[in-house]
Amino acid sequence: MEHKDCGCRIKEVPRSEETVRQLENRLNRMIGQLGGIKKMIAENRYCGDILTQVSAVESALQGFGYMILREHMETCVSDGIKNGNTEIIGEVVDLIKKLK
Repeated sequence: MEHKDCGCRIKEVPRSEETVRQLENRLNRMIGQLGGIKKMIAENRYCGDILTQVSAVESALQGFGYMILREHMETCVSDGIKNGNTEIIGEVVDLIKKLK
């Protein structure tokens, strides 16, 4: 199902409250880390320390992406295959490539 405003699709299997809470917590931590990096720049902090924080955010974001990918595989992809949509496998391969 596509959303009218952006052309993005709406997830047909709703996320559990627990999953939403976990994802939001991870996002909030990353937002906090990015705010910390912004502050470090304003304080003219040492480049090596800033790069360490950048690496931490990148790692957290990749972990977040893998959480979403796992959920996608367990719900949307699984249901798609059960319903005969084998094209979804190509979509997953493309998504995995984007996460690298």
